[in-house]
Amino acid sequence: MNLTQKSVFIVLEGLDGSGTTTHSRLLEGFLKNEKLKVHLTQEPSKNEIGVLLRKFLKDNSIPPTTDALLFAADRDLHYHNEIKKKLDEGYIVISDRYLESSIIYQSLQSDEISIDWIEELNKFVGQPDLTIILDIDPRISLARKSGALEKFEETPFLDKVRDLYLKRAKKKGYFVINTDDIIEFTQKQIQKIVINKLKK
Repeated sequence: MNLTQKSVFIVLEGLDGSGTTTHSRLLEGFLKNEKLKVHLTQEPSKNEIGVLLRKFLKDNSIPPTTDALLFAADRDLHYHNEIKKKLDEGYIVISDRYLESSIIYQSLQSDEISIDWIEELNKFVGQPDLTIILDIDPRISLARKSGALEKFEETPFLDKVRDLYLKRAKKKGYFVINTDDIIEFTQKQIQKIVINKLKK
């Protein structure tokens, strides 16, 4: 396959347990195998704000507004200090989650938090060139999880998260791939979308 190296920002989004981490890694391996320069990253990021966020995600006493502000701060640092630098160097950047996660999870956490407000908080970060939503039944996603659950992880809330992901995908023209299937089949579908993007 003859794929041209160019800077493309790809984001995989979806419920926890939908396979965003697994498929981000598999996609990175596939593209590296094609001799392309690839940088894999994730949110929350590995910077100090991201580390704090991971701790707060297990704490129900933290207000949703604080979560949203911290996610925006983490993303701002993540984008300018890591993602943009790699894109400027001509890399394909793959992020396991990004802005859509904040828009969806935080706006559903509280009636006081609007999508417009979250977008305003995040107005200084770059937009992905390609967003792929990995869709899964919340019951399957929770069954795949191991260890302590985060505060978002209960079926009624995740049903709303899934619905909003699908509505946003329709509105924004994101690709949606069902991940109930075997990993190899799902990954092939992701690769096909990315190959088409790189050939354009």
